[in-house]
Amino acid sequence: MDQLKKTGLQAAPADHCYAGPEDVSCDVCSGRKLKAIRSCLICLASYCEKHLQPHLDEAAFKKHKLEEPSKNLQQNICSIHEEVMKMFCRTDQKCICYLCSVDEHRGHTTVSAAAERTERQRDLEESQQQIQQRIQDREKEVKLLQQEVEAINHSADQTVKDSEKIFTQMIQDHSQFLLNYPSLPPLREEEWTSISPTVTYVDVLLPEPESEPEPTTHRRLLVSEENRKVRLMEEPQSDSDHLDRWFQVLSRESLTGRCYWEVEWRGKYVYVAVAYENIIRSEYDSRFGFNDKSWALSLSPDKFSFLHKEIQTTTLARVSSRIGVYLDHRAGVLSFYSISESMTLLHRVQTTFTQPLYAGQSLSGVVGPRMP
Repeated sequence: MDQLKKTGLQAAPADHCYAGPEDVSCDVCSGRKLKAIRSCLICLASYCEKHLQPHLDEAAFKKHKLEEPSKNLQQNICSIHEEVMKMFCRTDQKCICYLCSVDEHRGHTTVSAAAERTERQRDLEESQQQIQQRIQDREKEVKLLQQEVEAINHSADQTVKDSEKIFTQMIQDHSQFLLNYPSLPPLREEEWTSISPTVTYVDVLLPEPESEPEPTTHRRLLVSEENRKVRLMEEPQSDSDHLDRWFQVLSRESLTGRCYWEVEWRGKYVYVAVAYENIIRSEYDSRFGFNDKSWALSLSPDKFSFLHKEIQTTTLARVSSRIGVYLDHRAGVLSFYSISESMTLLHRVQTTFTQPLYAGQSLSGVVGPRMP
């Protein structure tokens, strides 16, 4: 009984030890075959753990080449000589057996299959390293591009925020606006206590000329000595021959970059405008706002209108006697404000200015010039 216990039946293997349809089975097992754990390239057979033991213990099997289990062991057998193909012909790029190397592959460049595999595996590893290096280089380039895009987006967002902040300050804080942008000299030097009903008056900055220019305005316009005030009179005020012109004036200096100026006005009809220098001065459509060369704000006691290309936008509302004009020539922005204790936006233009602009004023512009 004791002997039977010592040599009793061994426990049956678990189900997962048996070979399934996708597994390599042991070629020695009879009945239900176990999974093979190694294949011998010399024996061209696969073995389970039990039947592999002689290859591990016996000296006769020590030189046999063992590999992972393979179902394709017969592919390693030469179909002509029924020998294991242990050599590689580099001339024909194929595996051959020893007999092939001295027969139809005589004179070809041949090496052992193991040596060829080692060399090709080394080449493959080098190629893999090169590919990995390229991937890393591309990832660095992509990262740099992403950083540049983020920087550009951040810069654009910051520029928009700065622009909005500046514009908000311009509208909400008149004093700060005047500090940020060079203002024109004071517009009024004295308070007018009385004014004739027959005179229309406007106070505007006009740069002082370097030399006394030849009069180019209508003779009924009176321009102050410092070229900052202009009035419309009933009687001729100069020897100018320009009787065919409208009652309007332009500054001598062009306006570029960002500019701000103010106009004080009195009367029934006053136009505050900007215009190109080449605006025609004597034709009907040369009035400010009635062509594509000028933009004008028409002012009267009970309403104001914006005009450009003879298109008029009218608002029924009283405005202050002080009008602020902001111009950003490069950005194509032109804004008109009513100035009192606060700034009120009257009209804003967003366009593209193709020429330098000049400040302009027109007095009683609704009627045409009186001929003598």
